Order: sequence, then C-alpha cells, then structure tokens
Amino acid sequence: MPRRRHLLAAGLAGLAAAPGRRARAAAAWRIASEYPATAMPGEGIAHFAEAATRLADGALTVTAAPDAPDGLRSAAMLRAVAEGKLAAADAFTGAMAKDAPIFQLSALPFLTGSAADAARLLDLARPAYARALAAQGATLLYATPWPPSGIWSRRPLTEAGALQGLRIRTYDAAGTAVLQAAGAAPQQISFADALPRLKAGEMDAVLSSGDGGAGARLWEILPNFTRIDYAWPLSLAFCASAALEALPEPARRAVLQAGRETEARQFRAIATRLEENGARLRANGVALAEVPALRAALTLAAQPVVEAWSARAGEEGRAILAAYR
Repeated sequence: MPRRRHLLAAGLAGLAAAPGRRARAAAAWRIASEYPATAMPGEGIAHFAEAATRLADGALTVTAAPDAPDGLRSAAMLRAVAEGKLAAADAFTGAMAKDAPIFQLSALPFLTGSAADAARLLDLARPAYARALAAQGATLLYATPWPPSGIWSRRPLTEAGALQGLRIRTYDAAGTAVLQAAGAAPQQISFADALPRLKAGEMDAVLSSGDGGAGARLWEILPNFTRIDYAWPLSLAFCASAALEALPEPARRAVLQAGRETEARQFRAIATRLEENGARLRANGVALAEVPALRAALTLAAQPVVEAWSARAGEEGRAILAAYR
C-alpha cells in the first residue's frame, strides 16, 4: 500500500507539471556527413543542428555528426536514414546515383560553371530530388553547393598526356567514366576511404574540390591542384519522413524552417568560398595551375557520359537538362 500511494503521488505530480496533457519527451536526432566539420557539408549540418534545435524550442535536439560516423559514407546514407539508423544525413549526390539517376545531375561533368549555375539547376531539379527521396522514405531538407572540382596530384599535371595511367580517386560513376575515357586509371572511392589509400602510396591523385578540412588533409600528400571546373556539384540533406511525422506540428515546421535557413546560409557562404580556399591553398604551399589542354581532353571525354546519363534519366531528367541548357 505505501508503494501504491507513492506511485499515485508521482503520477499526480507529473500531471501537475503538465496540466491537461502528458509531458512529451524531447526527440533527439543526429544529422551525419562523411566530410570534415570545416567542409561545406560539415558547416551545413552544424548550422542546421543549431537552427532546428533553437526553432523547435525544447521539442527536438539535433546533433551534427561529421567525419563519417559509424563508418557511413554518402552512398549508404539514404538507406541508413530509410532504415532508421540515422534521423538525418547530408550526402554527396553523385554517390547516390545508384538510388536514382536524378541524383547524378548536379555532378555531371562540365554542366555547371558557377555557383549561380548550381543554384539555377537546383531550382529546376528540386521537385525531382524531393520525389526521389520520398520514394525511399526520406524528406528533402536543404542543398549544399560545393566549390568546383579539380584534380589534386602528387606531381604537376602539365599536359593532357599526364592523365595516362594516372591512379586517381573519383567520387561517382560519371567521373570514373570520364577519366577512364581520357586514359587515366580511376577508382570510385569515398573521400574518407581515399585518405588511407593515398597515404599508402596506392593512388596518385584525387578528383575533389578539396574544400575546407578536406583540402587540409589532401595537401599533406598531394601538393598540386589543377583547376578544371569539372563540376559545381551538390550535397543534399534529408531526414527520415517517419521521424519528421513523429514530431509535434510546431517541431515539424521548425525542422523545415531550419532547412530553408541552412540552404540560404550555404549559398551565401559559397559566394566567397572559392577565393578563400585559393588563399588557404597558396598559404599552405599548394601549387595551383590551369592546363587548358587537359581540360579540353576531359571535356571531350565527358560528352558521351552526359548523353548516357540523359538516356538513363528518362523524360523527367531530359526535360530538366533541356530547361537548364
């Protein structure tokens, strides 16, 4: 009997603390990225986590998790979110192309040449991205633009012939096809997995923007960066639709608002990012170069790759590409 009275008192105290309703425990989310905290996606997940937590006003706490937590890479993040292993993630779109061809769009070679191009293509493709994510049980939150991809290498690449046999890491199937057609020996590997291979001397070069902390890790091994403006690709951030629907309505609105705020922040940041990255690379002894013949060779090799994507992407993908062009 004393125990029953104690339990009843505790229950009444709980009701008194939240009159008219049961107290709801705050939800806790993680949003992950395979990239370092100082790369564009890493900064994005940090901004989103802060904004969502603040706007949810006690109903939700979001924690940013950069550097491939639990070994997760971009290619596996959509499945991890769909299966409930993560509440949310930011994944590089090129690595998600196996989930749906539309995700390859932003990383197609020599399609976008500026942040403004990337933004315009995003506006055209956003409904298609949202539908492709929804089909996997995920909700689009925001997009992050990357600075343009170039080639990091151990030795300077002074001519198109330097690509012959070059053991280079690529970030998606399109990049692998382009570089193979140009005579290189590419391998599609996540950024996190490429670093140990480089340190072991198993690779000579990397296709990447080398943004932020990613660049800091690359210049320790690869002291040359060749600017080719290969692509201005995107990462997409998304959450499990079931996790979003489980939140109270004000918290759901907070999550979506945090996504809008984060995307606006990311596109503001990219406006000065290229100049900042160039200054950082020069300050750390990286040799920057532009080799028109090398870029021309890659542009020629890219044409059939874009045509092959267009065939796979169906009417929707072709319509977006036509509207963009």
